[in-house]
Amino acid sequence: MSVKYPQSPHKGIKSWAQDDRPREKMLAKSSKALSDAELLAIIIGSGTKDLTAVELSRLILSKASNNLSELGRLRIHDLMKFRGIGQAKAIKINAVMELGRRRRMAEAIRKNVIVSSKDGFEVMQPLIGDLPHEEFWIITLTRNNRIHKTISVSEGGVGGTVADPKKIFRLALENNAAAIIICHNHPSGQIQPSSSDVKITKKCKESGISLDMPVLDHLIITSDRYFSFADNGLM
Repeated sequence: MSVKYPQSPHKGIKSWAQDDRPREKMLAKSSKALSDAELLAIIIGSGTKDLTAVELSRLILSKASNNLSELGRLRIHDLMKFRGIGQAKAIKINAVMELGRRRRMAEAIRKNVIVSSKDGFEVMQPLIGDLPHEEFWIITLTRNNRIHKTISVSEGGVGGTVADPKKIFRLALENNAAAIIICHNHPSGQIQPSSSDVKITKKCKESGISLDMPVLDHLIITSDRYFSFADNGLM
Protein backbone atom coordinates (compact mmCIF):
# COMPACT_ATOMS: atom_id res chain seq x y z
CA MET A 1 0.00 0.00 0.00
CA SER A 2 1.56 3.28 -1.15
CA VAL A 3 0.63 6.32 0.92
CA LYS A 4 1.02 9.78 -0.61
CA TYR A 5 1.14 12.59 1.93
CA PRO A 6 -0.45 15.95 1.20
CA GLN A 7 1.67 19.08 1.38
CA SER A 8 0.04 21.56 3.74
CA PRO A 9 1.12 24.07 6.38
CA HIS A 10 1.02 22.34 9.75
CA LYS A 11 -0.48 23.82 12.87
CA GLY A 12 -0.59 21.89 16.11
CA ILE A 13 -3.98 21.02 17.60
CA LYS A 14 -3.28 23.34 20.54
CA SER A 15 -3.36 26.32 18.14
CA TRP A 16 -6.81 25.39 16.82
CA ALA A 17 -10.08 27.00 17.90
CA GLN A 18 -11.50 25.30 21.00
CA ASP A 19 -14.36 23.65 19.07
CA ASP A 20 -11.90 22.12 16.58
CA ARG A 21 -9.90 20.20 19.18
CA PRO A 22 -11.19 16.61 19.35
CA ARG A 23 -10.73 16.01 23.09
CA GLU A 24 -12.19 19.36 24.09
CA LYS A 25 -15.01 18.92 21.58
CA MET A 26 -15.88 15.53 23.08
CA LEU A 27 -15.94 16.98 26.60
CA ALA A 28 -18.10 19.90 25.54
CA LYS A 29 -20.49 18.15 23.14
CA SER A 30 -20.16 14.33 23.58
CA SER A 31 -18.50 11.73 21.38
CA LYS A 32 -21.44 11.72 18.92
CA ALA A 33 -20.49 15.25 17.81
CA LEU A 34 -17.10 14.06 16.53
CA SER A 35 -16.35 12.84 13.03
CA ASP A 36 -14.70 9.46 12.46
CA ALA A 37 -11.40 11.25 11.82
CA GLU A 38 -11.65 13.19 15.07
CA LEU A 39 -12.38 10.04 17.05
CA LEU A 40 -9.44 8.28 15.41
CA ALA A 41 -7.24 11.30 16.18
CA ILE A 42 -8.01 10.90 19.88
CA ILE A 43 -6.89 7.28 19.68
CA ILE A 44 -3.58 8.00 17.93
CA GLY A 45 -2.92 11.06 20.09
CA SER A 46 -0.49 12.93 17.84
CA GLY A 47 0.33 13.48 14.19
CA THR A 48 3.62 14.23 12.44
CA LYS A 49 5.59 17.42 11.90
CA ASP A 50 3.59 17.94 8.68
CA LEU A 51 0.14 16.66 9.68
CA THR A 52 -2.08 17.09 12.72
CA ALA A 53 -3.55 13.96 14.28
CA VAL A 54 -6.87 14.76 12.59
CA GLU A 55 -5.24 15.21 9.17
CA LEU A 56 -3.35 11.95 9.58
CA SER A 57 -6.57 10.24 10.63
CA ARG A 58 -8.34 11.57 7.53
CA LEU A 59 -5.53 10.17 5.38
CA ILE A 60 -5.79 6.75 7.02
CA LEU A 61 -9.57 6.71 6.60
CA SER A 62 -9.31 7.78 2.95
CA LYS A 63 -7.09 4.77 2.28
CA ALA A 64 -9.82 2.64 3.87
CA SER A 65 -12.46 4.17 1.54
CA ASN A 66 -13.76 6.21 4.51
CA ASN A 67 -15.36 2.99 5.70
CA LEU A 68 -14.90 1.77 9.27
CA SER A 69 -15.42 -1.84 8.21
CA GLU A 70 -12.50 -1.46 5.79
CA LEU A 71 -10.43 0.18 8.52
CA GLY A 72 -11.16 -2.83 10.71
CA ARG A 73 -9.66 -5.10 8.05
CA LEU A 74 -6.28 -3.34 8.20
CA ARG A 75 -3.71 -5.28 10.20
CA ILE A 76 -1.00 -3.80 12.40
CA HIS A 77 1.63 -4.00 9.65
CA ASP A 78 -0.77 -2.25 7.22
CA LEU A 79 -1.31 0.64 9.64
CA MET A 80 2.41 1.00 10.25
CA LYS A 81 2.91 1.92 6.58
CA PHE A 82 1.54 5.38 7.41
CA ARG A 83 4.22 7.84 8.49
CA GLY A 84 3.46 8.77 12.08
CA ILE A 85 1.87 5.41 12.91
CA GLY A 86 4.35 3.26 14.78
CA GLN A 87 3.72 -0.09 16.38
CA ALA A 88 2.16 1.35 19.56
CA LYS A 89 -0.36 3.49 17.66
CA ALA A 90 -1.16 0.68 15.23
CA ILE A 91 -1.83 -1.64 18.16
CA LYS A 92 -4.15 0.97 19.72
CA ILE A 93 -6.17 1.31 16.52
CA ASN A 94 -6.35 -2.47 16.10
CA ALA A 95 -7.43 -2.92 19.73
CA VAL A 96 -10.21 -0.31 19.45
CA MET A 97 -11.56 -1.92 16.27
CA GLU A 98 -11.53 -5.32 17.98
CA LEU A 99 -13.44 -3.90 20.95
CA GLY A 100 -16.04 -2.57 18.52
CA ARG A 101 -16.41 -6.01 16.96
CA ARG A 102 -16.76 -7.65 20.36
CA ARG A 103 -19.37 -5.12 21.45
CA ARG A 104 -21.44 -5.83 18.35
CA MET A 105 -21.17 -9.57 18.96
CA ALA A 106 -22.11 -9.20 22.64
CA GLU A 107 -25.19 -7.15 21.72
CA ALA A 108 -26.24 -9.74 19.12
CA ILE A 109 -25.74 -12.69 21.47
CA ARG A 110 -27.60 -10.89 24.27
CA LYS A 111 -30.78 -11.31 22.19
CA ASN A 112 -30.09 -15.02 22.72
CA VAL A 113 -32.54 -16.24 20.09
CA ILE A 114 -32.44 -16.58 16.30
CA VAL A 115 -35.72 -15.60 14.65
CA SER A 116 -34.39 -14.44 11.27
CA SER A 117 -31.35 -14.66 9.02
CA LYS A 118 -30.43 -11.10 10.09
CA ASP A 119 -30.06 -12.32 13.69
CA GLY A 120 -27.55 -14.90 12.49
CA PHE A 121 -25.67 -12.29 10.48
CA GLU A 122 -25.43 -9.96 13.48
CA VAL A 123 -23.97 -12.77 15.59
CA MET A 124 -21.40 -13.87 13.02
CA GLN A 125 -20.36 -10.65 11.27
CA PRO A 126 -18.15 -9.43 14.15
CA LEU A 127 -16.44 -12.83 14.19
CA ILE A 128 -15.75 -13.43 10.51
CA GLY A 129 -17.08 -10.54 8.43
CA ASP A 130 -13.80 -8.60 8.29
CA LEU A 131 -11.35 -11.49 8.01
CA PRO A 132 -8.91 -11.56 5.04
CA HIS A 133 -9.34 -15.36 4.73
CA GLU A 134 -12.29 -17.76 4.77
CA GLU A 135 -13.50 -19.49 7.91
CA PHE A 136 -16.39 -21.92 8.39
CA TRP A 137 -18.43 -21.80 11.62
CA ILE A 138 -21.63 -23.19 13.08
CA ILE A 139 -24.15 -21.67 15.44
CA THR A 140 -25.59 -24.36 17.69
CA LEU A 141 -29.17 -23.84 18.88
CA THR A 142 -31.54 -25.26 21.47
CA ARG A 143 -34.98 -26.59 20.51
CA ASN A 144 -36.52 -23.12 20.85
CA ASN A 145 -33.79 -21.59 18.66
CA ARG A 146 -31.84 -20.04 21.50
CA ILE A 147 -28.14 -19.61 20.81
CA HIS A 148 -26.01 -22.19 22.58
CA LYS A 149 -22.56 -21.64 21.05
CA THR A 150 -20.67 -20.33 18.04
CA ILE A 151 -18.02 -22.86 16.99
CA SER A 152 -15.16 -22.61 14.49
CA VAL A 153 -15.05 -25.59 12.11
CA SER A 154 -12.22 -24.76 9.71
CA GLU A 155 -9.96 -22.01 8.43
CA GLY A 156 -8.71 -21.59 4.88
CA GLY A 157 -7.24 -19.03 2.52
CA VAL A 158 -8.60 -16.14 0.51
CA GLY A 159 -10.19 -18.45 -2.02
CA GLY A 160 -11.98 -20.88 0.26
CA THR A 161 -12.00 -23.31 3.14
CA VAL A 162 -12.85 -27.00 3.40
CA ALA A 163 -15.86 -27.87 5.53
CA ASP A 164 -16.31 -31.57 6.35
CA PRO A 165 -19.92 -32.48 7.28
CA LYS A 166 -18.57 -35.23 9.57
CA LYS A 167 -16.65 -32.66 11.62
CA ILE A 168 -19.56 -30.20 11.55
CA PHE A 169 -21.98 -32.71 13.06
CA ARG A 170 -19.42 -34.20 15.44
CA LEU A 171 -18.95 -30.73 16.93
CA ALA A 172 -22.71 -30.16 16.96
CA LEU A 173 -23.38 -33.48 18.73
CA GLU A 174 -20.58 -32.87 21.26
CA ASN A 175 -22.26 -29.58 22.13
CA ASN A 176 -25.78 -31.03 22.43
CA ALA A 177 -27.21 -28.99 19.56
CA ALA A 178 -30.87 -29.41 18.65
CA ALA A 179 -30.36 -27.53 15.39
CA ILE A 180 -27.57 -25.64 13.67
CA ILE A 181 -26.91 -22.76 11.30
CA ILE A 182 -23.80 -23.14 9.13
CA CYS A 183 -21.86 -19.99 8.21
CA HIS A 184 -18.79 -18.90 6.32
CA ASN A 185 -17.36 -15.62 5.08
CA HIS A 186 -16.37 -14.35 1.65
CA PRO A 187 -13.38 -11.97 2.01
CA SER A 188 -13.98 -10.77 -1.57
CA GLY A 189 -17.26 -9.18 -0.50
CA GLN A 190 -19.14 -11.27 -3.08
CA ILE A 191 -22.23 -12.78 -1.43
CA GLN A 192 -23.44 -15.10 -4.18
CA PRO A 193 -22.82 -18.78 -3.31
CA SER A 194 -20.35 -20.85 -5.30
CA SER A 195 -21.11 -24.34 -6.58
CA SER A 196 -19.11 -25.78 -3.65
CA ASP A 197 -21.22 -23.69 -1.24
CA VAL A 198 -24.36 -25.21 -2.73
CA LYS A 199 -22.91 -28.74 -2.48
CA ILE A 200 -21.87 -28.45 1.17
CA THR A 201 -25.29 -27.02 2.01
CA LYS A 202 -27.04 -29.99 0.39
CA LYS A 203 -24.76 -32.49 2.18
CA CYS A 204 -25.27 -30.84 5.56
CA LYS A 205 -29.03 -30.60 5.09
CA GLU A 206 -29.22 -34.33 4.28
CA SER A 207 -26.98 -35.24 7.23
CA GLY A 208 -29.07 -33.09 9.54
CA ILE A 209 -32.25 -34.86 8.50
CA SER A 210 -30.76 -38.30 9.18
CA LEU A 211 -29.48 -37.18 12.60
CA ASP A 212 -32.71 -35.34 13.52
CA MET A 213 -30.64 -32.15 13.81
CA PRO A 214 -32.00 -29.72 11.22
CA VAL A 215 -29.74 -27.27 9.42
CA LEU A 216 -31.88 -24.13 9.52
CA ASP A 217 -29.77 -21.97 7.24
CA HIS A 218 -26.41 -21.41 5.58
CA LEU A 219 -25.19 -17.81 5.80
CA ILE A 220 -22.48 -16.28 3.63
CA ILE A 221 -21.07 -13.31 5.56
CA THR A 222 -19.19 -10.25 4.32
CA SER A 223 -18.24 -7.01 6.07
CA ASP A 224 -21.62 -5.36 5.54
CA ARG A 225 -24.09 -7.82 3.99
CA TYR A 226 -24.99 -11.49 3.78
CA PHE A 227 -26.66 -14.21 1.74
CA SER A 228 -29.16 -16.58 3.34
CA PHE A 229 -29.84 -19.93 1.68
CA ALA A 230 -33.12 -20.19 3.60
CA ASP A 231 -34.34 -16.75 2.56
CA ASN A 232 -33.59 -17.63 -1.06
CA GLY A 233 -35.43 -20.96 -0.98
CA LEU A 234 -32.26 -23.06 -1.16
CA MET A 235 -32.65 -25.09 2.05
